[in-house]
Amino acid sequence: MSIELVCPRCSTVHHEADDTVRSAYCSLACFRANLGYDDPDYQAGSHPSRHDGVTMTCPVCQGCFTASGRRRFCSDACKATAYRRRRAASHALVTVPRAQPRRPITVYECDGCGDRALAEQHCPACNTWMRRVGLGGSCPACDQPVTVNELLGQEVAP
Repeated sequence: MSIELVCPRCSTVHHEADDTVRSAYCSLACFRANLGYDDPDYQAGSHPSRHDGVTMTCPVCQGCFTASGRRRFCSDACKATAYRRRRAASHALVTVPRAQPRRPITVYECDGCGDRALAEQHCPACNTWMRRVGLGGSCPACDQPVTVNELLGQEVAP
């Protein structure tokens, strides 16, 4: 039993085809044209993923290829290149900053006289060793050594 159908694209009367996807259309050309694949404004890669036989764009080399199944790349070489790029992106190199001495930014205080000094561990007045108070610098207003902890009111990790 044959059923006559009218093509929605060109209005041609035809018999039902065995292919159920495009049975309403008289030809593959009408099927593609009705979905917009023959349109010059059609962008490759924006097609429905279920239609085999549609041209896809390779994400690596930007070349066109005929899609089949779940294939995403045009060749095994492009597939390997994409794998290497994904793997390299996940293993980003960590750059460790160069070591810097902390003594020039450390504030020391004498237990005997209470004097403070920046970057000097020996008290000239008492002739003794001073203890470390913390990281800091010279105060811009009074030019006395002041720690970051005193300015912020919270602990700073060295």
